Amino acid sequence: MGARTRTAGVVLGAAGLGAGAAAGLRGFAAHQARVRNGVVLAPPYVVGAAARELHARLDVVDLHADPLLWRRDLLRRSTSGHLDLPRLAEANVALQVFASVTQVPMGLNFERNDPRRDLITLLAIAQGWPPRTWTSRLERALYAAQRLHRFAERSAGALRVVRTGADVDAVLAARSRGARVVGGLLAIEGSHALDGRLENLEVLADAGFRMIGLQHFFDNEAGGSAHGVTQGGLTPFGRELVARIRSAGMLVDVAHSSPAVVGDVLRVAEGPVVVSHTGLRGTSDNERNLSDEHARAVAAGGGVIGIAMFAHAVGGPGVDDTARAMRYGADLVGVDHIALGTDFDGAITTSVDATGLPLLTESLLRHGFTEPEVAAVMGGNALRVLRAALP
Repeated sequence: MGARTRTAGVVLGAAGLGAGAAAGLRGFAAHQARVRNGVVLAPPYVVGAAARELHARLDVVDLHADPLLWRRDLLRRSTSGHLDLPRLAEANVALQVFASVTQVPMGLNFERNDPRRDLITLLAIAQGWPPRTWTSRLERALYAAQRLHRFAERSAGALRVVRTGADVDAVLAARSRGARVVGGLLAIEGSHALDGRLENLEVLADAGFRMIGLQHFFDNEAGGSAHGVTQGGLTPFGRELVARIRSAGMLVDVAHSSPAVVGDVLRVAEGPVVVSHTGLRGTSDNERNLSDEHARAVAAGGGVIGIAMFAHAVGGPGVDDTARAMRYGADLVGVDHIALGTDFDGAITTSVDATGLPLLTESLLRHGFTEPEVAAVMGGNALRVLRAALP
């Protein structure tokens, strides 16, 4: 069946839904957003004076979150999910990476996933995404970019989409003058968003994407996922993609990639490699996380490792578990290569929502990080890599 025929079939099928079925789909989407993005410790959060004062002086960077997947107005404060612009501002976030999720397998798990049954198709229809997104992963990514740009346009300058190093510097300069502004950087979670065509990398770059994760929860054209069937390395398609990423003004991200893909990328990539949201096997030994060997290689290439804020990544449910993983990573590869990648709104239960990030600052101090080291881990290291790699 051709793409046009498939699209027509999905559109006609959706148009033929009865009111009850349509309401059921909307309820399904709302339920997914609500129950899959919980917190262990609910706000409000109590932070000591020293940590609170330090946190207010930081330029916090979060290398990964997925709020564009959900039907929320990110300019309005919500009690649903993990972040929105008011909560990011309260948490003193200078730059938030907004990922686009374009395919998720039904029955998702951390061990082994078959990509043939796709949950995002249901979410796209249920949440009222344009029909062009129902059968195209590329169009889903472009729609996510469109949403972020529209939020920025409506924000009266409080949210700025960053594409270049100069854009990052402009956000930081505005913050230094007292403006409550958050930079937003677009990322792809899984290169299947290219719809199998390398030339679509330029399409995504033109839409503002500046980071591309090679895999998500299943194997794709570029290679094996840490949660896939093959556990294979880079394919010829994947090798050509990695070779093109830097010239497109983008960073390569190996979060969710199989160990074989991670090793291949570290051997062939030009410039720093990012692991946007992960844990380390030294603190939580599972297929999701980065080995000591690969962590050292990421650092040797000048990259950064974003440590997440959920139990499977860091070995426990609390903020202290994330700080402990960051301590392990800093001791292993050096403090200049550890960063924050929360995975907020990624259909997981995190330790806190965005407004709880000052608790992480406090925990890092308890785990022996100096104030300059906290500043590096909570944002400075990520900013260094972004400034060096962005156009």
